[in-house]
Amino acid sequence: MMNEEELLRKLRDAFKSESEERLANLSAGLLELEKTSAPDQRHSLIETIFREAHSLKGAARAVNLAEIETLCQAVEGIFAEMKRGETLLSPGLFDSLHDAVEAIKNFLADQSPENKGKIGDLVCEFEELKTGGKPEQTAGRVKRSVPDSHELSGSGLPPSPSFSPCSSVKKPQVSSETLKIPISKLDKLLLEAEELSSLKLAGSQHLLGLRNAVQSFEIWKKQWSRAEPEYRLLRNRMRSEVSSDGKILSLSNLTAFLDWNQEYVRSLGQEIKRMKKAMEQDQRMLSRMADDLTDDMKKIMMLPFSTIFDVFSKMVRDISRSQGKDAELILEGGETEIDRRILEEMKDPVMHLLRNAADHGLEEAGIRIKSRKPERGIIKLAVSRIEGGKVEILISDDGGGVDIARIKEEAVKAGILSQGEAEIINGQEALSLILRSGISSSNIITELSGRGIGLAIVQEKVEKLGGFMSIETEAGKGTSFRIRLPLTLATFRGVLVKAADQLFVVPASQVERVLKIPRDEVQTVENRTTVLLNGQVLPLAELADMLKSEESEGDNEEFLTLMILVTGQKRAAFRVSEVLCEQEVLVKNLGLQLSRVANIAGATILGNGKAVPILNVHDLMKTQSGGRIRGIREGSPDDPQISVKPKKPSVLIAEDSITSRTLIKNILQASGYEVKTAVDGQDAYTLLKSETFDAVVSDVEMPRMNGFELTEKIRSNEKLADIPVILVTSLDSREDRERGIDAGADAYIVKSNFDQSNLLEVIGRLV
Repeated sequence: MMNEEELLRKLRDAFKSESEERLANLSAGLLELEKTSAPDQRHSLIETIFREAHSLKGAARAVNLAEIETLCQAVEGIFAEMKRGETLLSPGLFDSLHDAVEAIKNFLADQSPENKGKIGDLVCEFEELKTGGKPEQTAGRVKRSVPDSHELSGSGLPPSPSFSPCSSVKKPQVSSETLKIPISKLDKLLLEAEELSSLKLAGSQHLLGLRNAVQSFEIWKKQWSRAEPEYRLLRNRMRSEVSSDGKILSLSNLTAFLDWNQEYVRSLGQEIKRMKKAMEQDQRMLSRMADDLTDDMKKIMMLPFSTIFDVFSKMVRDISRSQGKDAELILEGGETEIDRRILEEMKDPVMHLLRNAADHGLEEAGIRIKSRKPERGIIKLAVSRIEGGKVEILISDDGGGVDIARIKEEAVKAGILSQGEAEIINGQEALSLILRSGISSSNIITELSGRGIGLAIVQEKVEKLGGFMSIETEAGKGTSFRIRLPLTLATFRGVLVKAADQLFVVPASQVERVLKIPRDEVQTVENRTTVLLNGQVLPLAELADMLKSEESEGDNEEFLTLMILVTGQKRAAFRVSEVLCEQEVLVKNLGLQLSRVANIAGATILGNGKAVPILNVHDLMKTQSGGRIRGIREGSPDDPQISVKPKKPSVLIAEDSITSRTLIKNILQASGYEVKTAVDGQDAYTLLKSETFDAVVSDVEMPRMNGFELTEKIRSNEKLADIPVILVTSLDSREDRERGIDAGADAYIVKSNFDQSNLLEVIGRLV
């Protein structure tokens, strides 16, 4: 018989599952209520949120979670007053209500004293709002009586309400036929269904063998039909031959065997034909069943994109409010379904792009009004199915657009472009540079953005999933990021190639074309082998070299077989020995022992049972940068590309607190930087006039000369104006950040969010 502790555990597991949906409904309802002005719609939303809070309260009571019950009761009371018109909506109230939702989530994840205290504070805040009394007067309401075990043992979770939440996100309805199954079990079933693809491929290979046997029989049959008349003539003639001693020569045994052999081979051929026909029927049936089962399992593993929408709206709201902006996130296509594994992988990249749009994509209200734009900025996340079994994610904003001139300037500073190259490249080529690590469109580095790393990571994640990302921008109009992804990760079309007597699979979606060219068309440009295709110079490398194969290709071949690969906006050519075929490929990971292998994304099993690596095109593009073609021209040890490791730059720290000054100094010195310190802005400015530094790290609040004044002094001095300045301060208001930008600071790091790696990353980015 189940004891009380086990019953409580099971009930709480069920409560966690139910609470996730109810908390998502509460969050979405609050966001919708905050931007709705129509009285009828507001009344409907208030009623919906009230009922969600009431249902969550009852469920919490049943599983003995008094803290959540009490907080839900307080929220329910606030909305009861709203229904009566006794409580007015305000941004501060919405902040508290959103905090209540987050507090419940945090408490369910960790029932620590800190999270309990947060719930208690919110309960007191809501009670004070209703009663007008002091928090101490309502403290007793937090400590409600906890039901004893006898009361608990007879309790159960209340049924889910039948109404649908009124929010901007449409959620799938849960019917009485719904069955909850652990994801781990579904993953196992999907894997088993996918394994049938291997069986299908093996069957195809066996069927091919039978077809070859039938073809061989047809060749024998054709040859025998030609020789049979002569054989019969010879047999008839030899029956009357007489030997020299007068005896008749008898070849009846030999001719009898040949006659039997003819009939036997013919019957064997007919049997092979019957086997082939039966195998074809079985293969068609197996293929249909395997494909149907795999497709059905894929559909089960598909989730609507709306399952990750809720957190986005709250994030955009919080970021825009913290920066004094008015922003609205429009969500479209939430019903579009995609593989759960892809959805999980894409949550962080989409969140990063939305954060960028809210942080420095949208302008502040004053700037928008001057530009004759609506004060409220619009960020749009639209998901849709497109042709070719893919899904498109479009993230756009109506902000000021990307500053192309700044991107070129950053690329020159980072050594990615020369000044001459920056002047001649077009806007789209320059725009693609923001996908390079170290390039940012933000004017200042903060804890949210500006380090030039996030977009590079987003692109890498997208390409790892077999997709690609493009960017469009228009000055004063806004920026769009367009991401195209496959709907599922299970199988894909792959091109089977041979390089140095080894087989490899390349995703067909990343193979632009395959061609043969004369060897003399390969040219050497700046000590790198290239090929000219359709007017564009592409880098060219040996695929075998990229994969560190020991066997070499033939260096004397007159024609080279090339494979043009593309990822994002990058194109490159790779030489292979042979391109064999295109076929369906079942992806298998490499296991924990080989979780990350350069240039290899996974493996597949061919129909003949041979394991073949699947190439990671994104890695190949990186590795390719040093590639050469054998027999063209090898690089010299004296190549100008070989450079001496640069010396670490020197940094000046301006900080009046000896503790902070020592901490920052130790962090930088441990990383190899040369460091000098100053006790305030005046002392730092004196050192700057007498010594050379590559960067300045400064506090803001200092005697004699503060950090803002020091930054302004540096920028006004012609000799010092180009030195990067990083402000590290406890001042985190929007006004302080704006003042730092106006003064000319390159980065603004708040001490409450201070992280050692963060500081080193920023300095490495700027110097």
